Amino acid sequence: MTKFRTKLLFALITLIIAVLIGLGLLLGQIFKNFYLDTFNSRIEKEARLLASSIEENGSPKEINPDMIQELSDILDVRITILDQAGNVVHDTEALESFVGPQQERIVKEIHKNWNVKHKHKKLVTSENEFRFYWYPLKDANDQMKGLLVMSAEVDALEKGTQQIWFVLSISLGLALVLIIILGSRITVRYTKPIESATNVAIELAKGNYRARTYEDRLDETSMLSTSINILARNLQEMVNAQDMQQNRLTTLIENMGSALLLIDHRGFVVLTNKTFRDFFSLKESQLKKVRYHEVIHYQEVNKLVEEIFMTEERLRKQILLPHKLDRKHYEVYGAPIIGNNDEWKGIVVVFHDITELKKLEQMRKDFVANVSHELKTPITSIKGFSETLLDGAMNDPETLKSFLDIILKESDRLQSLIKDLLELSKIEKQGFELAVEEVEVAGLIEDVMPILREKAKPKEISLQSDFESRGLAEVDSYRLKQVFINLISNAIVYTPKGGNVWITLQEDQDKVYVKVKDDGMGISPEELPRIFERFYRVDKARSRNSGGTGLGLAIVKHIIEAHEGDIEVESELNQGTTFTVSLNKQFLS
Repeated sequence: MTKFRTKLLFALITLIIAVLIGLGLLLGQIFKNFYLDTFNSRIEKEARLLASSIEENGSPKEINPDMIQELSDILDVRITILDQAGNVVHDTEALESFVGPQQERIVKEIHKNWNVKHKHKKLVTSENEFRFYWYPLKDANDQMKGLLVMSAEVDALEKGTQQIWFVLSISLGLALVLIIILGSRITVRYTKPIESATNVAIELAKGNYRARTYEDRLDETSMLSTSINILARNLQEMVNAQDMQQNRLTTLIENMGSALLLIDHRGFVVLTNKTFRDFFSLKESQLKKVRYHEVIHYQEVNKLVEEIFMTEERLRKQILLPHKLDRKHYEVYGAPIIGNNDEWKGIVVVFHDITELKKLEQMRKDFVANVSHELKTPITSIKGFSETLLDGAMNDPETLKSFLDIILKESDRLQSLIKDLLELSKIEKQGFELAVEEVEVAGLIEDVMPILREKAKPKEISLQSDFESRGLAEVDSYRLKQVFINLISNAIVYTPKGGNVWITLQEDQDKVYVKVKDDGMGISPEELPRIFERFYRVDKARSRNSGGTGLGLAIVKHIIEAHEGDIEVESELNQGTTFTVSLNKQFLS
């Protein structure tokens, strides 16, 4: 814009200078022509008067030289009088003092052509310009008896021209300075808003929609600035709204739990989300200008996409796909994208992870099967022994007592199973609340130790406790005793005769840690992730014979989670197992 301003000012100054120079030339020429016309008219009149005076005084030779000299001084001209033959009779100046041979040549030409219409002639030398005027001298019979020649140096004309150019130069200089000052102000005044509007337009083109121009006048430039600012505000609002919508859409797509894939009508990948890239172990740089079958290496998915391309109909299919070291169930939903004018734009494919639903469904099936199996065994035993007694075995007192003992044992087992199921159902029920109070965790362990020592006596297992502190915490005493009874009872069950079980308690600023460690049979790494499942038994025969229902660790886990704590397990085969319970000192909920 500075270059434009300079060009505009330069053009204005050039135009003004050209106008002033043209005006000066025109005025100079007009003045010169006016001066020459006036001079010629004056000299002609003076020559005519002088010729009349000479004619009255006689022939050219009889004229008084003093009179001619006096007239020359008065008129400020050089007077030369020629006779009829063209010889110089009188001359107010020496002939050599004029211009020498040129003067003689001009005089001869004048004498030869004295009768021309315009009786004046010009002589220009290297130094000056001279004008010659003549008038014939006639006698009474109107016969030519001589020639009057008047000559003058046109120096006044040159002086006048010089004065004109001097005045024009001064005027041009002053006008130039004034034009530069005014032109600079005018160009700045009218080009600055344009420059500002141009800069704002450039910033808008770059994407900077916060740019604004000044609005300081009420004219056309202000209207331009106002329009530019309105445009900038509208663009900013539109871009902000678009960015907000884009951010919302991007956040929604990137953080949705299902994997999303968008394919255009040519089969190129257009859009994916983080879930999709994580599942297929892809980076965004790998998804530029690639077709869907180059990134999806599962034939089932590619067949689904191809079928949608061919049928242009929505499809839904459940597919089992490998994922790292595991396999996941997906419900793949694909739909064609059709534009307003039935224009085919592409396909959207959504992968819904239903692995957890499948697991829950399988857990429900396993639970029903396990409950049925666990109930079937004692019920079958009770029914079988009852039928045997009714068939006549009750008449034998020893057989009767033995069968009744078995029936009682199976009834107790059935009662324990139902009790644990009801307990687990109660804990898992929505709205389950703990009776929280501030107690010493070490005291709760000490309360259940006598019961557990009696259980450990038949196997001669040593129960050892080591409490570094009392572990004051906000817990549900009854539920936490259930946890310790279950964990220590399991340790006794799975520890061989003569083994050891250690119970330790530690605490830090925020938590209390209780560890139950045994030197029993241990748990294999494959079984560790499943020990908290319902009815899962590491050693099914031993736990069932010990009266276990397979629900103890499931109950323990739910109680600890209700306390917002953690339970961890470490184990090695034939080396023992360690359960670590972490409890918050302050109950957070």
